[in-house]
Amino acid sequence: MLEYPSINPVLLSLGPLQVRWYGLMYVIGFTAAYLLVMHQAKKFRWDRMFLHVDNLNLALILGVVLGGRLGYVLFYNPAYYWAHPTEIPAIWTGGMSFHGGFLGAFLAGFLYCRRTGLDFWKAADLYIVTVPVGLFFGRLGNFINGELYGRITNAPWAMIFPQGGPLPRHPSQLYEALLEGLILFLILWTTKAKPWQPARSSGWPHGVMLALFLGLYGCFRFLVEFVREPDPQIGLIGSIFSMGQVLCLLMLCAGILLWLGRKTATVEQFNR
Repeated sequence: MLEYPSINPVLLSLGPLQVRWYGLMYVIGFTAAYLLVMHQAKKFRWDRMFLHVDNLNLALILGVVLGGRLGYVLFYNPAYYWAHPTEIPAIWTGGMSFHGGFLGAFLAGFLYCRRTGLDFWKAADLYIVTVPVGLFFGRLGNFINGELYGRITNAPWAMIFPQGGPLPRHPSQLYEALLEGLILFLILWTTKAKPWQPARSSGWPHGVMLALFLGLYGCFRFLVEFVREPDPQIGLIGSIFSMGQVLCLLMLCAGILLWLGRKTATVEQFNR
């Protein structure tokens, strides 16, 4: 068994103001995504993106926050928030859903691109390859907070989490950081140029990177959920799957359908 490296969740205190590791991870993730998007736009010579990246980033961040909170309310604890609706905006108390945040960002990006005439599928491919970076740092933040820990195990790398009782558990946050973060990023980043190649070079239509992310994230998260502690207010659905696994199965199906749909599409013009 490994010793859990207890780290103060509060990085810095300035009177009533607190800077927490978890919030810092969000800032690092959003900043890294911004820089990587700019790098790709320059590399692929998509000059029009430079005119929209700041406003589009703001729309996506709002979509992530609003979607993540509403996703948690609807997917994970609807009964509680139905009885306590005034607590729905209280995101500082915890409770965010990745799947909800993804849907919120997807909708915000789609509406922004539709309004400005920006190619949505092209922008989606540009952004989606940066998402695993934010996931990596977000899961590290979960680990520092000692939350979203795994199920009880006798594995030699198990840890006793302060909020998880006296028995050793899987450090599932680190599993997710590795699979959903590092490995997924490497896969997407090494294949990201494919949709930007012209048709004569066997390029893929834009949108397939988004489909690849949906499928791979759905698979990775589905597997990790087998060793992650289910949400206590829900438990296992049918004594088999967690809510996260149900949502990941839907995500995987959406990825397959999108992949098939975009692979049959005509390769788009690259100066649109």
